Amino acid sequence: MTAQLNARGDVAVLVPAAGAGLRLGPGGPKALRLLAGEPLLVHAVRRVAAAPSVRLIIVAAPAADVEAVRALLAPVAPVTVVAGGAERQHSVAAALAAVPEDVGVELVHDAARALTPPELVESVAAAVRGGCAAVIPVLPVVDTIKEVGSAGAEGPSGPAEVVLGTVDRAVLRSVQTPQGFRRDVLAAAHAAGLAAHTDDAGMVEKAGIPVTCVPGSDLAMKITRPLDLVIAEALLHVA
Repeated sequence: MTAQLNARGDVAVLVPAAGAGLRLGPGGPKALRLLAGEPLLVHAVRRVAAAPSVRLIIVAAPAADVEAVRALLAPVAPVTVVAGGAERQHSVAAALAAVPEDVGVELVHDAARALTPPELVESVAAAVRGGCAAVIPVLPVVDTIKEVGSAGAEGPSGPAEVVLGTVDRAVLRSVQTPQGFRRDVLAAAHAAGLAAHTDDAGMVEKAGIPVTCVPGSDLAMKITRPLDLVIAEALLHVA
């Protein structure tokens, strides 16, 4: 059944889905890789569409696949599909350009976080609606983190490294999506033409705008490696 979005909602979700995802191995764009028989993008859109305040979903697909992605998503939700760019920020900018001016809350979401629950979408949107200029969902870092440098010698698998120090993980957070922004904040960050960033919050930080954290979700894991697909499939019954 096709989901019905909220015509009175104040949230647009932008999904950059034009990346190759080389770490996931060969097989086409990462967003179109299969998880339990369905593309990651389908899983992601289905969950985003279930969030009550979402009015629009804009997907930036590989230019050659726009029509195919539009047909793929038609049974899932009423989604607008545009051609993405060579870099993530180009795809986000293309999706943002398709959002009407009266939609004030913009969420940027990775299709690779295919199991993100609708409740997290609503939590991020609520924080933006409540006055935060930029919002990211985060989880505490549980691994010990080491800063390393070159040892100046060759090891069995390349240049050897030595530990320079141990980072205090108490002040570190693992960042997820969707990341939320006031429309004017996200638009200004992209208009500034900054160098490539791995996430949109990084662009906003560079502009000197405070970024607020809200609790993330274990289900919002990023599917990047083949092992992640195995884990995600095991989680499907609870997501």
